[in-house]
Amino acid sequence: MTRAEFLRREYEGRVNRAIDFVYANLSRDFALDEMADAAAFSRFHFHRVFHALTGETLAGFVRRVRLARAADLLRSAPALDVTAVALECGFSGPSVFSRAFRERFGCSPSEWRSGDFPAPRSARGESKHGQADGTDGDAPGPANRYLEGIERSLRREPMTKLKYEVEVKELSELTVAYARHVGPYNEVGEAFGRLGRWAGPRGLFRPGALSLAVYHDSPETTEAAKLRSSACLSVPPGTPVDGDIGLMTIPGGKFAVARFEIAVGQFGEAWDALMGEWLPSSGWQPDDRPCYEVYLNDHEKHPLKHFIIDICQPVKPL
Repeated sequence: MTRAEFLRREYEGRVNRAIDFVYANLSRDFALDEMADAAAFSRFHFHRVFHALTGETLAGFVRRVRLARAADLLRSAPALDVTAVALECGFSGPSVFSRAFRERFGCSPSEWRSGDFPAPRSARGESKHGQADGTDGDAPGPANRYLEGIERSLRREPMTKLKYEVEVKELSELTVAYARHVGPYNEVGEAFGRLGRWAGPRGLFRPGALSLAVYHDSPETTEAAKLRSSACLSVPPGTPVDGDIGLMTIPGGKFAVARFEIAVGQFGEAWDALMGEWLPSSGWQPDDRPCYEVYLNDHEKHPLKHFIIDICQPVKPL
């Protein structure tokens, strides 16, 4: 076994411990951060590691396992009423459970128990849009077939074919002027517009200044409308700011710096490549310091409108 294979197995073993935690705690309401603790990973970055390795979000995985367990109990434990099944599988009540169950399987819990329902869309291999859907490993048959996709997901091959280079290095602390954005991360361009209108007249787009975006919240545990990110420009310490423009310090330290050249729709693929391909075999794991993207070109001047970026992921030894 090569060192890279050994290290990747360590990552997969930690993710499996998080999955074991879910199986052991299905009947109680637990925070997703507890999964990160079970896996001994940074709470802030674990959602990216999990998604990159399994192809599922933490919340989506927990929901799927709970519904699969409920589907099994409805058939195998007829003495349990729907409310009891809902509580046993970690749902707050029967109405929440019934809505989630119908959305997942295309029928009510009672119809599933009786067998009096048409085949759900997922069992026919169709998505809600009527197209082939291979995203979750669902298959017709007994409910435990739905669990098979969970274990298969950990064996999936990397999805991305992006080319990139990674270097682990010490990065200096940065002082940045920032415009805060609240909302989906892919809409942070609005904040860059505000920052540019403020910084331009002040002559702050000087040679060597870095343009970057800092991500403050985990998209796995924070709803999209409340995600906080910052459009940033590196400035000298003590630079005066005003209005909605703030000044902050980004900690330095050891970072994995991954260089990509990507289209506008490939930012997620780039993060998955770093977190799911490179990191598990690297001997490093995510640290709790903020991660950020540095933008190295004007994509409007690129012949293919591509972005050249460095993804800077804080790391510590595995």
